[in-house]
Formats: sequence, structure tokens, C-alpha cells
Amino acid sequence: MKSGILVAALSALALSTSAAYGADSIKVGFLSTLSGPGGVVGIEIRDGFELAMKHLNGKLGDLPATVIVEDDKQKADVGRQAVDRMLKRDHVDVMTGMVFSNVLLPVMPSILASDTIYISTNTGPKEYAGDKCNKNFFVVSWQNEDTAAAMGKYVSEQKHKGVFLIAPNYPGGRETIEGFKHLYKGKIADEVYVKLQQLDFSAEIAQARASKADAVFFFLPGGMGISFIKQMADSGLTKTMTMYTPGFSADQDTIKAVGEPMIGMYNTAQWSPDMDNPVNKRFMEDFQKTYHRIPTMYAVQGYDSAMLLDGAVRKIHGKIEDKNAFRQALRSAPFKAVQGNFKFNNNQFPIQNYYLRQVVKNDKGEITNKTVETIFTDYHDRYAPECKMQ
Repeated sequence: MKSGILVAALSALALSTSAAYGADSIKVGFLSTLSGPGGVVGIEIRDGFELAMKHLNGKLGDLPATVIVEDDKQKADVGRQAVDRMLKRDHVDVMTGMVFSNVLLPVMPSILASDTIYISTNTGPKEYAGDKCNKNFFVVSWQNEDTAAAMGKYVSEQKHKGVFLIAPNYPGGRETIEGFKHLYKGKIADEVYVKLQQLDFSAEIAQARASKADAVFFFLPGGMGISFIKQMADSGLTKTMTMYTPGFSADQDTIKAVGEPMIGMYNTAQWSPDMDNPVNKRFMEDFQKTYHRIPTMYAVQGYDSAMLLDGAVRKIHGKIEDKNAFRQALRSAPFKAVQGNFKFNNNQFPIQNYYLRQVVKNDKGEITNKTVETIFTDYHDRYAPECKMQ
């Protein structure tokens, strides 16, 4: 999708473009990364949100919905300008969609200062999980450390000689490594941070080889992960180093680009395509029918965000101008999540399960993820006790 405002950008899904504002309709500002190496993530989130709107016939609750979509291009200054337009010109009722914390953190103070509700479809920074939690900040995905913490616990049980850690040098990357280290009890052979959007990892792969580690834990979103896995395979290191990652770097977008070298790779996530529940079955079938590809966890997070909004608006009978009632309705999580069990903690971050997944060929010959085991049940992020919000 091209950058710039696209009012009713999801019009192919019959989103209403009603000009009425207030209790007669609802406006959603959808700001995401839709271009560049990280753009594949934002597109997945957008398509998941779009599918939900199709299932909801273009309404949230009983209110006709207008969705205003913009591309932040993974740049904070672009994001600031878009937020300013959405808040001051478009008068959106709620915002959502951002992918990366290096965009979200600089723009969030403006959103929250305007008393606008924000629903995070992806990044869950610790800044808003602990003592700076905010009544208008909700996260449908995870706290940044959670999926990595699940992998840290699992890798500890594998008794490796040493693990090489690598992630981008930005808040989401650093928090992911911290999450892994929080529950990993073994030896860390080396810990390396690279530039966000870096695509050449020859120097880092040489470091990994020199570290003598027999495992690598990496978080490299979007095109970064694709490049890293390919280069690791080409280097031959995958024969001596077991590769572990959060689901972000081993999901369908990466699998589609890398293919066979990913088979056997373990990763952790709050969702997997093979989950046996009616909501997931409908989501999987309709997403593939609509977009002709297997969805990612990012698409699930976009879908669930729209469904959360729908449930909350429905619960308050469309009276979104009553912000306290709207927030209370959101906090009650009145929707059925694709992954099954879901509720909000006191900090408005998820309490949910985390699973070990493995990349396999399914019975259709498709390379995808399957559930191996449950690592955490009803997991609470470690910052929630610091949040004093009632």
C-alpha cells in the first residue's frame, strides 16, 4: 500500500465512510509500517484488521466505521506527522496499528495526552507495562519480553554449551534479549546488537563462529530475519548451531522468503496456525481465501484488535464518547481471541499462553508452524506488579 492518508482505505471490505462523527460512527486511525524491510509486518497486521472488518460488515459494535490508514515508513518523524493529522484534522476516536517501538515510543505521549485510546497490535514496551502504565494504552499482542522469555526457559532445558545472542539495537530488540536472559540459565557466548534494518550479517556470522556457541537466539524482524537465516544457512553454521527465535522471526512471512532451510527451527509465540478452536479455524480459512497465503501471528494481532474494539463498542451500546465506560469495556476483553484464552492484566497487557512451535511441512506439503508444547499458561509479564492502575 502506498503511503499517505487513505480514508476508508479498506473500502474493498465495505467500510463505511459516513461523514458523521461521534456516537453515530467511529473513526479509527491505523498507523503502521507498510513499506521498507519491516513493511511485511505492517501489511500482515493491516490485512488481519481488514479481514475482521469484513467479518463485522464494516462496523464496530453497531457503529459504521471509518479506518484511516497511514504508513509511518518505520520512521518516528513520519509517525509524528501522521499522528498529528489523525488527532487534529481527522479527530479519530481510537488509534492502532504500529509495529515498531522506535516509532511508537516517540509518538505515544501525544496520543495519550489527547486522551485518545491506543490499542497496540504489536510492540508492548516495558515503559507502559510497569509504573508508567496508562489508562489509554492497551496491548493485544504481548509485552516485548514475553515470547523471548518463553524461549529462554525452553533453551535452558536443552543444555547447550553456549548461546550466541543477536538483535537490533532499538528498544524492542534490547527488551527481547532481556526477556530471553531473564529465564535462560545457561552460558551466553556473546551478545551482539546491530542496526535496525541491517541486511548484511557477514561480520556477525563470523563473530558467531568465533564464539564457539552451539546455539543462536536471534530476534531480527521482517527482512532482517530473512537475510540472517539465509546467510547462516549459506555459511554452513546451521549445521553446528541450533537456531532459536521468537515467533516474529520464524513466521509465515519469513518462511515464504526462506523456505526449506527453516524446517526444524523452533520458535515461541502466543498462537499457531494449527490451533483447534472455531475462531482460529474461521480465521485461517477466510484469511487464506482472501489473501492466498497462510497468515502470521501479526495478522492474528490485527484481527484480534478489531474484534476487541467491536466487542467493547457493542458492550457500551455505541456510547464511545463516554471514555471511562469505553476503557472499562475494553479492559473486560469482550471478544473471542483467535488464540483462545485471553484477558487483560492490571496493566492492560495480555495474560495468555505461550507455545513452542516448530517449522515443518504439513500434510499439504506447505512449510508452516505446528504446536509442539505449551511453555507458559496464563503468563503474567514481569512488569505488571509495578503498575498501580486499578
